[in-house]
Order: sequence, then structure tokens, then C-alpha cells
Amino acid sequence: MGVSMATARLWVERWERQQQRYAIDREERFTVIADVVEHATAGRSRPLLLDLGCGPGSLSARLAGRMPDAEIVAVDMDPLLLELARTHHPSAARYEEIAIGDDGWTDALGLNRPLDAAVSTTALHYLSEPALLRTYRQLADLLGPGGLLVNGDHFAQQSQPCSDLTAHVGHRRAERTRTHAHEDWQSWWTAAALDPELTDLFTERERRQAAHGHQGGNGNALSLARHTDLLRQAGFRHIAPVWQFGDSHVLVAVKD
Repeated sequence: MGVSMATARLWVERWERQQQRYAIDREERFTVIADVVEHATAGRSRPLLLDLGCGPGSLSARLAGRMPDAEIVAVDMDPLLLELARTHHPSAARYEEIAIGDDGWTDALGLNRPLDAAVSTTALHYLSEPALLRTYRQLADLLGPGGLLVNGDHFAQQSQPCSDLTAHVGHRRAERTRTHAHEDWQSWWTAAALDPELTDLFTERERRQAAHGHQGGNGNALSLARHTDLLRQAGFRHIAPVWQFGDSHVLVAVKD
């Protein structure tokens, strides 16, 4: 079910443009995540990083470019996106098909030492609140002392007026940068489904989603404050948003 480099490049480049429609200042958010991880792991000879919900390798590739000595394990449950990552960014990470939150998912990572950082962008919101709390606890167990959990995503505010304002700021930013004009999520998937080189991967993707009962949708929509509460329940004492534009945040939790 492999794909050619040309096909992978085409669909990854379209993915990058499509995602700019949704992630406010997406490239800056990636840069901030890399800044945080690079700072926290300075002086470590081969930091071990885990990319959660890696998709076609967007964050892993950027981290590998900034930190060429890092060992990156990138996981996702989508076989199509993983194959695009393996082909387009083959040396960035070790890619594993794993459903975050499934029974035994941390054992399947095959880690032989504590993590220095676990990172994610626009992926963990697909987990239910109980599954997210369980995942935060499992990540706390995987991280070594001083290890980081870094989550870049859109987080609502606790009050509706504040959420409306942060969302409005993000929408206006998208209008100014014209990212709202890029193709949307559904258009990308509809077009990709017509590529004959991806047919077998789409078939496998549908089979895996049915097996996991994946329903898609907008996920848990938890507020920034609720994420902070769950992280504290998971054992993290040091938690802070280090970057925000509109409702897009980079939230960092540090293990003692």
C-alpha cells in the first residue's frame, strides 16, 4: 500500500495549505512548540520525543529540522496519513500506527527510556474527557523528571463572551492572511479519495475507523481551564499557556 514520493508530496503539500485554514498562525505555533522543546532538552545528547496524532508528519518534520539529534516516535491511527508521512518525511521519525487511548497503547510505543517531551497539535481534542484524563496520566508516567507535555490546539474560554471574542480575533486574522480561502478539510479528503494510488489506503482507513468506532466530529471542546484541571489531576503541578493567538494556544505541563 505504499505511495510514490510524487503522490506523497502532492497530498502533504495540500494538507499543509488546508490546515492553515483552521490553525491560526499555524507555522508560528509549530515554531513555539519547537522553541519550548529545544529549550527544555538543551544539553541532552539524544532527547526522546513523542508526537501524538502526527498525521502526515507535519510537527515531527519541523522538530527533526530544529533538533536533528532527537529521537522522535510519531503515532497516529490513520494508515493513509501515516503512509504519507513515511514517504514524504521518512527520516523525521519512527512512525507507528497506534490509537491513542486504546488499551495497551503505551506498551505498543516500544520505548526503552523515559520521554523528554510529548507533543501534539490539534489531535487530543478527539478524545473524550475520561479518555483524555487517562491519557494525561499515562503520559505523566512515560515522562522523565523535567519532561514536558506540549499541546497546541484551540481551547475555548470558560465564559461565552470571552470565547466569542477569542474566536473573532482568530477569524479576523484568517481573513487578513487569506488562509480562510484555502481548501477545507472535507474537500481535501474528497479529492484524495479520487487518487487511484490511495485507494487501498482509503479502504484500510475505513476498516480501521470502523474497528475503533471512530465517529469524527469536533471532539471534546474542553476549555483551557478544564484542560489545566485534568492535567493537575494527572499529576502535573506546573502548567501554563506559553502562547496564544485568538483561541489557538500552546499549553505546556512540566513533570516534577
